[in-house]
Amino acid sequence: MQPAPPAALQLALRLRQLRQQSPRLTQKKLANAFSAEESLSSATVSSWESLSQPKLPPEHRIDAYARFFASPRSLLPKQPKLFSVDELNPDEKKAYEKLDAELLGLRAAASGESPDEELIFTRSWLFRDGALVTIVCAQLPDDVIGEFGDPDNPNYTELQKYADIDALVELFGHIRSENPKATVHFRIRREIKPDDLSGHIILLGGVVWNDIAGRLSEMAKLPIRQVDDPPLESGEIFVADVEGREVQFWPKWADEDGKKVLIEDVGLLARVPNPLNASRTLTICNGIHSRGVYGAVRALTELEMREANERYISTNFGGARSFAILMSVKVINNEAMTPDFNSPDVVLYKWAEGHA
Repeated sequence: MQPAPPAALQLALRLRQLRQQSPRLTQKKLANAFSAEESLSSATVSSWESLSQPKLPPEHRIDAYARFFASPRSLLPKQPKLFSVDELNPDEKKAYEKLDAELLGLRAAASGESPDEELIFTRSWLFRDGALVTIVCAQLPDDVIGEFGDPDNPNYTELQKYADIDALVELFGHIRSENPKATVHFRIRREIKPDDLSGHIILLGGVVWNDIAGRLSEMAKLPIRQVDDPPLESGEIFVADVEGREVQFWPKWADEDGKKVLIEDVGLLARVPNPLNASRTLTICNGIHSRGVYGAVRALTELEMREANERYISTNFGGARSFAILMSVKVINNEAMTPDFNSPDVVLYKWAEGHA
């Protein structure tokens, strides 16, 4: 058995030191506190503190360590408590940011990456402020809703009325997993209340069946829009302003004349400040067709691809408050493939503006 790298031992020692600052804080008690967000065993905590073969905690556990030990209040109750970032006071937030950076740097060194490389891996669907998250969905027209979408049907299913259900299920599940304590809603137009629009908003799907999405998209003032073009009856193409000229982005078909077999769609991923509350975000996941919407969602949710795509966003847009990516979404055997932003010809257009 090879000895653990010095950097891994340094992280293990630091985690052990943090815990042992309080004689009463056992590995079991720390695991119980962290389990408030996601189940954790004391054996796993022990593996992170091992001085022979330490294992690296995932990034979200590093974040939990930083939050927990940044606040003296974590140990005041009989049962140790893990606070969210939003629950920390100003002094605790400063301590949290400092400790988080320190531990991430140690973890980066232990994994063989530079701290800068490690820190540019963001988590776009993690909302550290704990604010409300609302996914605004399009509602299918009555003439295309199936029989189970009829309230008079004994087998009535509410989701039959939703467009882009595949993308909704994928996105909702991932956001709930990333933000276990946050309230996450999905709504169609008639269900939207004013309070739903004051938190983080995600517009899922096109604007044709969703006038709220259309209005918010206009307010976002992106240099990208969707327009009707008569030759394409199944969706709206994207148009972007590129160096003073208008460029169109179209899907591709195996049979260009019949346009029946889709082999490549176009997806849009954009994030800007919420125009109704600048301290929150507005994210757009859209496409010419449903495959484009699904591809835009999967780019940052699929386990095998999301980290590389997050790194691409961080590297190319840095601290920009607003950014947008038009992407090619390949379709094979009627399945939308997850876009890899680092592959040639996947990113069709990118834009960023402003800095945090």
